[in-house]
Amino acid sequence: MAYKISDECISCGACAAECPVNAISEGDGKYVIDEAACISCGACAGTCPVSAPVEA
Repeated sequence: MAYKISDECISCGACAAECPVNAISEGDGKYVIDEAACISCGACAGTCPVSAPVEA
């Protein structure tokens, strides 16, 4: 199951730097995850300071 980024996102970019498949990009006010590219590894969730990435 792919991850998504909740509204808790503070747009720090930590998750994007950790994504091994570059599925995370800066969106309008928060980062977004391309669900088609996400491999559900959880690297983003492990590095986020506010726990914004959650399983969809």
